[in-house]
Amino acid sequence: MVKSISMSELKTLLEEGGIHLLDVRERTEYTNGHIPQAENVPLSELADTYHQLDASKTYHIVCQMGGRSAQACAFLEGLGYRTVNIQGGTDAWPGLLEQ
Repeated sequence: MVKSISMSELKTLLEEGGIHLLDVRERTEYTNGHIPQAENVPLSELADTYHQLDASKTYHIVCQMGGRSAQACAFLEGLGYRTVNIQGGTDAWPGLLEQ
């Protein structure tokens, strides 16, 4: 089962620092606005790029509403990665999105 946390929990973790946040939305969605500190790794490219991720780290994964990030978490966990899905996605982010 995929672990998940709320957006308020993510906000606290980001303020504390030291987490790895992946945004799995497509590049145009990411460019139009993303959570600060998020790295764009589109779900459509993940099967080809996951090997670039460090398997010793835990990745917090976000999308627009939580569906694609749940898919990304399940895929990565099947390969031995540790992941946390962010409930509500960027739609639930309480602050301004970076451009």
